Amino acid sequence: VQLQASGGGLVQAGDSLRLSCATPGRTFSGYGWFRQAPGKEREFVAAIRWPGSNTFYTDSVKGRFAISSDIGRTTVYLQMNYLKPEDTAVYYCAASVNRPINTQVRNPGIYNQWGQGTLVTVSS
Repeated sequence: VQLQASGGGLVQAGDSLRLSCATPGRTFSGYGWFRQAPGKEREFVAAIRWPGSNTFYTDSVKGRFAISSDIGRTTVYLQMNYLKPEDTAVYYCAASVNRPINTQVRNPGIYNQWGQGTLVTVSS
């Protein structure tokens, strides 16, 4: 299953974007969004898991980003508000067959499927 990430673009600081990650024909127990800025390592951004619809965020995006899904859990969204230049990165969605526990959600190694990445550029 190839995850299909979309929604990136060039915006100004303070603007909003919504990223989408589609998993046609299959649902997973956990989804994560990660990002990688130029010259930096890939970092965790947000995750959601079921049952429970629990959400997790890295501190730098709390209060600005929100992860959610459609009812069928075949598309996961990352709503990004009040974007900052430091949010500039390639954003990747990832999916886990198994429900990740709290200590796992930030670990990219537990995700079985990855999308191709979508570029978000925030100008100052």
